[in-house]
Amino acid sequence: MTTPASHWQDARNLRLAARLGASSSQPVSMGLAREGVLRRAVGLTLEASGCSAPLGSRCRVETHGGVWVDAEVVGFSGDRTFLMPSAHLEGLLPNARVVPSRQRGEVAVGEGLLGRVIDSDGVPLDGRGPIRAESWVGLAGKSVNPLMREPITRSLDVGVRAINALLPIGRGQRVGLFAGSGVGKSTLLGMMTRFTAADVIVVGLIGERGREVRDFVEATLGEEGLRRAVVVAAPADRPPLARLHGALRATAIAEWYRDQGLHVLLLMDSLTRYAHAQREIGLSVGEPPTTRGYPPSVFAKLPALVERAGNGADGRGSITAFYTVLTEGDDQQEPIADAARAILDGHIVLTRRIADAGQYPAIDVEVSVSRVMQDITDAPWRERIRKLKRLMSAYNAQRDLIAIGAYQRGNDPVVDEALARWPAILNFLGQDVSEASDVAASRDALARLLDDVREPVVARQMETA
Repeated sequence: MTTPASHWQDARNLRLAARLGASSSQPVSMGLAREGVLRRAVGLTLEASGCSAPLGSRCRVETHGGVWVDAEVVGFSGDRTFLMPSAHLEGLLPNARVVPSRQRGEVAVGEGLLGRVIDSDGVPLDGRGPIRAESWVGLAGKSVNPLMREPITRSLDVGVRAINALLPIGRGQRVGLFAGSGVGKSTLLGMMTRFTAADVIVVGLIGERGREVRDFVEATLGEEGLRRAVVVAAPADRPPLARLHGALRATAIAEWYRDQGLHVLLLMDSLTRYAHAQREIGLSVGEPPTTRGYPPSVFAKLPALVERAGNGADGRGSITAFYTVLTEGDDQQEPIADAARAILDGHIVLTRRIADAGQYPAIDVEVSVSRVMQDITDAPWRERIRKLKRLMSAYNAQRDLIAIGAYQRGNDPVVDEALARWPAILNFLGQDVSEASDVAASRDALARLLDDVREPVVARQMETA
């Protein structure tokens, strides 16, 4: 499934040589700016007066001892400017100097990012020295004309049999992994990181435990996987603005690689923590809480982030994105989960019941959907997917009766077929984390599982009715 290291090194050197001469090494200056003073600090919000800086620009706030803290303009009211720090605040004093930065919030990009681990500000975390920037791109990215995007017509191999066979993913698709805590979504992301056929992998670890960063880099990616990957880490202990910027930086880096004509896999863990960070910022600047405490800006930020992924214009590369969505209390109708389902091109649901039964990956095939399946599969493949879902649905509807031995064979032909094939179905859906199954092998396994299963007459009559 993986490509030899020499291929990545050769391709990287060729791309670097082609662009290095014409690269820009400095971001664009924002020109003159007026200095202000700090008037109020409540919670995470700073209020400055006399400061002239546009929304989204960076400022530096002086603290006790001459130390400066970076902040971003998140709002204003009259002559007051609202700032949100991107680092922990210590030693703030009344009337402290607030100096707008002459550099806009931009992202350093280039081939030098491959194999590196950086934080939400682009500072290396791996101790391997500074990163040379070939170019600079905006943190917010640039929108792509929807009529210019290439359609999704090619399937993408993610190395997971249940997904490749039953929930086929298209190159350029945006998919959500929905699960409660401790059900295995991060482990499933790790499998796809190792086995997906992509040129570059960009990983955004947003708001997760700090321990997971090193585990993901060393255990999940490994030395070979890190050669073609960029990891942006903004753990849970970072301020909300840093977590927000971590997601935006990871997406901006993925966009730049896509614009070079490469096929990028973007993994973001998690979209929910991104929404939580925006909720903290919105409430701090006075936005009214609406749905379960989330201000309106959260539901505006989510599609703005997700829409940046996908296929590029005129065939210039692609970004296939997987976003993990934490369903609090396993509630699939939680506001962020509900909003994410509406803006993504599919969702894969991991269920605690399946995980507790010892099946991995714990994918609930019945409620999971790939919205591009019709465009990347043929009729026989789709029929097998529908047939397996009918068998699983029929079995699960009678699960309790089957468990206590109360189900009588012959009552339902579909349940009888499912009961006869259930051990083989479970074996098909299960997969070890170190095992890879490509699209062809997954489709063949599905065919072997179902082709000798006679579809009951009742099912055919219901389908034609």
